[in-house]
This record gives sequence, structure tokens and C-alpha cells, in this order.
Amino acid sequence: MRRPRTRTPGTRTPVALAVPALLAIAFLLMPLIGILARTSWGELGTHLTSPGVTEALRLSLLVSFWALGLSLLLGVPLAWLLARVTFPGKTLVRTLVLLPMVLPPTVGGVALLLGFGRRGLLGPWLEDTFGLTLPFHTSGAVVAATFVAMPFLVISLEGTLAGLRPAYEETAASLGASPVRVFCTVTLPMVAPGLAAGAALTWARALGEFGATITFAGNLPGTTQTLPLQVYLLLQDSPEAATSVSLLLLAIAMAVLIGLRGRWTGGATVRPRRAPRAAARPADDAHPAPPPPAGTDRHRTGDDGHLCPEPAAPKPPAPQERWPLHAEVTGFNQLTLDADPGTTIAVVGPNGAGKTTLLRALLGLTPRAHAALRLGGTDAGALPPHRRGVAWVPQDGALFPHLSALTNTAYGLRAHRVPRAEARREAQWWLDRLDVGHLAHRKPAQLSGGQAQRVALARALAARPRLLLLDEPLAALDQTTRAHVRHTLRTHLAGFGGVCLIVTHDPVEAVSLADRVLVLEDGRTLQDAPPAEVTRRPHSPWVARMLGRNAWPGTATADGLAPAGGGRLVVAESLPAGTRALAIIAPEAVSVHRDKPGGSPRNVWPGTIREITSAGSRLRILISSTEVPDLVAEITPQAALELGLADGVPVWTGVKATEVSLVPR
Repeated sequence: MRRPRTRTPGTRTPVALAVPALLAIAFLLMPLIGILARTSWGELGTHLTSPGVTEALRLSLLVSFWALGLSLLLGVPLAWLLARVTFPGKTLVRTLVLLPMVLPPTVGGVALLLGFGRRGLLGPWLEDTFGLTLPFHTSGAVVAATFVAMPFLVISLEGTLAGLRPAYEETAASLGASPVRVFCTVTLPMVAPGLAAGAALTWARALGEFGATITFAGNLPGTTQTLPLQVYLLLQDSPEAATSVSLLLLAIAMAVLIGLRGRWTGGATVRPRRAPRAAARPADDAHPAPPPPAGTDRHRTGDDGHLCPEPAAPKPPAPQERWPLHAEVTGFNQLTLDADPGTTIAVVGPNGAGKTTLLRALLGLTPRAHAALRLGGTDAGALPPHRRGVAWVPQDGALFPHLSALTNTAYGLRAHRVPRAEARREAQWWLDRLDVGHLAHRKPAQLSGGQAQRVALARALAARPRLLLLDEPLAALDQTTRAHVRHTLRTHLAGFGGVCLIVTHDPVEAVSLADRVLVLEDGRTLQDAPPAEVTRRPHSPWVARMLGRNAWPGTATADGLAPAGGGRLVVAESLPAGTRALAIIAPEAVSVHRDKPGGSPRNVWPGTIREITSAGSRLRILISSTEVPDLVAEITPQAALELGLADGVPVWTGVKATEVSLVPR
């Protein structure tokens, strides 16, 4: 039985809008119906194959394709300039681009005469220097068609470029690709749909150009008389033939628009990542592919159906040079950074602290901060991004969607002119090492988030950088895969001849991978110390909380601390009174009671349980109080059961004075 259709409440189209919309459709449709109704279908073939029409069609195709070529040659760089570069007068340039679209075509023809005619501004020079006369010549028809059609290409392509995230081009530059190489191998392939749409609109507009052509180039049969001009003449002598030719132009225009299916509106061309079909689904991040047997990296199937090992790709040679780092960063970030070769620095801090800005300053990709950068004996800060030897893995990986995992990984090597076969072998070696070698021929859209992040990491490592910048490189990985990739990364960094900076919010990454932890706050260095020191005495409330500790900022008193949130905290070892300080309290040092405790704790406060969460084999309890800032305690599930703890239950908390550490800020 067919279910009745139901109407969602509130979705009924208002009559006040529907009626004018229908009238608009009828208004646009009526001229097209008029052409179809008045066409002499029996004589259509005769009209379209007459010598005058075929000659005009040949000339129209010649002019329109030449106009398209000129528009691509001049319009593509102009669209890139408008989308990517900020410069004085940009609004004026964009206005000039749009002007031919709103200017009456005959006025455009007059303007072309005054600019390029025999008595125009450039006409005499063109004729005397090159012997080129544009008016009343086929080249003049090309110029007129280009003038009115090129804006369609520029506007369409600029919109597509504006929707393309600059991270792809910036990442390509960090891998060593020059601006021209980036434009040809990354930008153009990624905006190809928008470029094709703009080119189709440009060609169609050039094919139908009339007013500027007849005014600037005249109406000479075989020279400048294009198909629209032929229609104009036929209307006077043979209206039926004019209708047939008009139908031809209408059919061409409709075919172009239907083929584009709305793509001329521009926008990003990157499709969202999707998983492949079930039959070809890659292994999940939680179950990485097992490592290949010793001495092999891939397998092939022999004639007998058994797996046969292929020779392993040679291991990339260890770098012979070593590149110490010295950087003086000014602007939003103001700090000095020095590190010996082989040093790994974890950069931590709250959102807005300047972590990513620091990386982009070292790359030379942001006006917010500038880095005077030296890598070894090279003044890298004076070099453009693609020549600095600084590889970058952004937060989302920014894999090039039109390239496979293998060609993505080999991109930096090819940018450094490594032969294709060698670059692919080395790229495959890195992919195998990160357990994504079996996905080498898949596009980024066919990879999961974790797999894509590992490919991005392999791409940066394969580029042989002098300085390696990783912006949360393991954030998209599950715990099992993260541990494996962390081990691989630590093994590589142990023999790395440069310096590595890792932005992270994971304390395990900071402790296990880094030799130093750089804590940023408002673009400045708050702490720069070994992980053990930062763990024991963090100077930042945010870092303390990241490490799972309670952190109360405040002012030191004679016997302890006056927290900024109110209350009083007694400590065993106090600082000079008036010192800005941070009290660090481990969650396991906080005792929880249902009744007010007596005995040794000198810090006792009433509170209410707000939240209980699991932390491995223990429970973390968030307790709010009207007397002091919020406090996190960590107890066993058995203790919580015995105390009858739950959300909203009133409790008492206690902290011994000896369990509190005061850190000056």
C-alpha cells in the first residue's frame, strides 16, 4: 500500500513569491519558445549549409578559439593575482575586469577603436612597429571577442581560487617547490573544474559576440563577419534562415550551460574525504598492516599463487650535514630560539598562544611574525619559503587531492630534482615504514583521516628537510596507531641532522618525543625546559592542566597563596610575599571525605561534586567550592563506591601543605 505524502509544517511556498517566480520563468522562456515555433524545420539543413552560413561559422569558431586562448594566457594569471595577492588598487582592477560585462557592447567597440584603432592611443605604434592593423581585420574580431569574454574566465577562476585553501600551496612550497611549480602542479590541477567552466563560458560568449565586433572590426564577409553578424544580415533578406542560425547559436549556448551544471559559480574544488567501497576498504587505523618480513617491503603473487618477496627499496641515506637552529622571531611572537642538531622541541600552549604562528614565521608564510632564521651556516630567513629547507605538516595534512599517496610522498623529492624512479622508491620506503605502503596508489579521498595523516608525515620526512615543523601530526590517529607512528618518528628523529618542532596538546607526545618543551603564552616564551622539569614545575596553568594537575594562579602570602579565584592555600615552602605564583596540586594528593576531616590536612574546604570521569583504573572527580577554585581529585572506584559519590553530592576536600608546589610566574 502506498503511503500518503506528508507535508512538513512550514515548507509551503508563499504565493506572493511563487507567482512572480513563475512569471519570471515564463518571461525567460517565451523568446526560446518563439525561436522553436518559428523555425522552418524542413529547411533547417538547407539554411545551415548555405555558403554564407558555413563561412561565418568557420570564422566564428576561429575567432572564438583564438579569443579563448588569449583569455587563458592573460586571464589565468590575472585571476590568480586577484585571488592570492593584496595590492593597492585591487578594487579598481577588479572593477576593470567586470566593466566589459556591464558596458554596452557598442560602447566597448568605440573604446577599442580609441585605444587600438589607427588613430587610437596604441594603433599607430602597433602599425609602425609590427605592421599590425586591428580594425577591419580578423585579428580585430579576436581582440573584440577577448575584451567582452575574458571577464567570464577571470571571475569564475577567481571564485574557485578563493575557495581553494592556501594550505595546499604553502605545503608544496615548504616541500621545495618553486612558485611556478606550485602553480602548475598543485594550483591548476585543483582548480581545473572551475577553470574548465570559465573557459567554456568564455568560449560561448566569444562565439556570440556582436556589438563590439561590428563596431571595432566591421562586417566584412570572410574576414570579420561572424555568425551573429550573419544573423543580423539574414534578418533583412531571409528571416527564416536567420531563425535557423539563431537556433544553432541557442543550441550551442544551452549545451554549454547544461554541461557546466552550475560550476561557473566557483568555490572550492576539493571533495570531502570519503571511505572507499566495502570491497576495497583499507585497513582501519586501529589495525595497521603487519610489518613485512625482514629484507622485504612489499609482496607480489607468483605464478603458483604464493606470495613472493620483492627486493626491498634501499633505505634513504643518513644525512651527513648537521643544521643547528637559531631564530629571532618578532611581531606577534617575540622570542629567541636556539637548538643543536638532533633536538626535538615540543611547542605547547593554549589556543591563541602563537604556536602555529611561530611555525608559519619560520616558514616565511605569515605577515604576523618575522623570523631571522639561520640553519647551520645558511641565512634561511633571507630565502623564499621553497628554498629554506623547512618542511611542514599542517594540522589536516593538506595532501594534494589529485595525487596518489605515492606521488604525494615523492612530491618534495621531485621538487628537488630527484629522478622520478629514485623518488618513487624512496617515497615507497617511507610509506612502508609508516605502515601505509599498501595504500600507495590511493587518492587522499580514499584514505581515512589517520591514514592521510601518516602519508602527510611520510611526505615531510621524505623531503630531506633541514628543519621539520609538525603541527599536531598525530592528532587524527587512534591510540594503537599513534604509539606505532610515535615510535617510528622517534627513531627517525634520533638520527635527524636538523631540528624538529612539534606543536602538540598531548602530554605523552611532549614527554616521549621532545628533548625540550617550549611553553608559549601570548606569543612569548613562558617556559623552555626539559620535559621532566616542565612536568614537575609547570609555569603555565594550561600546561599544568594538560598534564592532569590542578593549577591555581595567585599571589604568594607569608604562609602560602591567595588564589585569584578567592580563598587561602597553606604551603610548606612559601615564596616571598607578593610574588605572582602558580600552585600545583596533583589530583592524587587531594583527599575526599563525606564529613569534615580532622587531623593533619591544613587545607580543608567544602564542595560539591560536579562531574565524575574515568581515567584508566581510577576516577577523576571535579569538585566545585564557594571558597576556592575548582579542584580535581583522583581516587579508586572502590573508594568512590564506599563514599557513595555521585554528581551533586556534597563532600569535603583536603590537601596537605607538603603536597603543594609553588612556582613563581
